[in-house]
Amino acid sequence: MAVPKRRVSKTRAAKRRTHYKVTLPVPVRDKDGSWKIPHRVNKTTGEY
Repeated sequence: MAVPKRRVSKTRAAKRRTHYKVTLPVPVRDKDGSWKIPHRVNKTTGEY
């Protein structure tokens, strides 16, 4: 089993974790012209 020879510093660990970012959902135009978030029910028409 692989064991690290030295402890990973806080800075190095933080640099590795910088790529785990949450992206905001991009709103799209629906058939009726209103904006909605993908894969959610439209509040005006009730369509998915």
